[in-house]
Amino acid sequence: MQIKLGIIGTEAFVERVLRVLRSFPTFRPVARVAEEEGEAVAAAAELGAEAEALLLSGAPAHREVKLNAATNVPVFYVPLNGAGLYRALFKAFAGGRLNEGISVDSLTRAMVARTLADLRLEGTDVCVYEGPSYASADSLAEFHRNMAESGRCGLAFTGVERTAQRLEALSIPSELLQPSDQDIIVILERALLATESRRNKEAQIVVGIVNVDDFGRLAMNRASEHDVQKLKLEIHRMLLQYVEQLDGHLTALGGDEYLFFTTRGIFERETGGYKTIPLAKDAYQSYGLSLSLGIGFGLSANDAGTNARSALRKAKEAGGDACFIIREDATLIGPLEMADPVRAILAPIDAELIRQAGEAGMTGAYLGKLLHHMARFEKYEYEVHELASLLNITVRSAHRLLIQWMDGGLVEIAGYEKMPRGRPRQIYRFVFLMDRSL
Repeated sequence: MQIKLGIIGTEAFVERVLRVLRSFPTFRPVARVAEEEGEAVAAAAELGAEAEALLLSGAPAHREVKLNAATNVPVFYVPLNGAGLYRALFKAFAGGRLNEGISVDSLTRAMVARTLADLRLEGTDVCVYEGPSYASADSLAEFHRNMAESGRCGLAFTGVERTAQRLEALSIPSELLQPSDQDIIVILERALLATESRRNKEAQIVVGIVNVDDFGRLAMNRASEHDVQKLKLEIHRMLLQYVEQLDGHLTALGGDEYLFFTTRGIFERETGGYKTIPLAKDAYQSYGLSLSLGIGFGLSANDAGTNARSALRKAKEAGGDACFIIREDATLIGPLEMADPVRAILAPIDAELIRQAGEAGMTGAYLGKLLHHMARFEKYEYEVHELASLLNITVRSAHRLLIQWMDGGLVEIAGYEKMPRGRPRQIYRFVFLMDRSL
């Protein structure tokens, strides 16, 4: 089952975290918008009863929740560092607004000095707020106002959204400091490791099946049987090295297929939470071959092995060079495109949705190809000719399938493309997958 994560903060913060969370299929977010610290306390008390961890937008809200909310779950917030200042400084520098000095809150003097030194802006006049990190928005706005009225600083940098709004009302130029996506990812990983569900699944069995794509063609290109055997040995050695990193056990199943075992905790750590499996990239660079990988989770070794075989089948149906994961609750994660781990559809697709797709006439092969193509090109809308080419079927068959899928609620008409001659072409959108993409 997915782990519930409570997200509490401003609307902009919540939207951004939800976007980043798409690469964390283990989490199921439950969000509440809270503009004030008091609202954050009330939201934390509510979500603490159902979520296993809470993520807040800043230090003031974090302090209030820790002091006043009756919750026993871990509470985190996304701290600001120099990365947020880089973006704001660049924007101000491009606008020629650094000549009159700057005032900064939410960061230490050392962070600010280090960032300015990296950007060769050591000569910039800086006033840094030295008060507590949980200072109120009004206190920070008053600090920036005093600096502006004294003539020392003409531009304010604040890490609090409400402070930025107050400065705008006072007609004081300001830039909002925001954490980077990487900062959010780091905190999400810490939150994941702190949850009870995650700790309970550390020792769960994970089964992986690796298949060498089109091995017969590779063997035919070898000059002799001796070269074919050398290739098999080299592939086996490469897989042994990879499984060794997982503290796992590898077995050759014969021919072009290999089986390995590891534990869920190690697998999640080595893959960065299912984000990257560099094995396929290494295989292609070293030997010019691609791999398909199926990963299965299960409450027993038999369940994990069955899920791994099903996941491998989907990877092969997608055209190979892909990885799918099937968890113990039959949810499908993938494809994780192993040679390019950043672009992948990772959000879980539950068993009910897969069953619905099957009832609407979408076979596992079609679903795998669509997922793989969507992950690679971030494409969710197709003309019928594009779809026919992707699925390797006739245009007439594609029309028939689209009608079935529309009746099943999987597809909708997104619009029309005007043509120089003839009727406009319909554009079809796969709505049942759009909210599961990166």
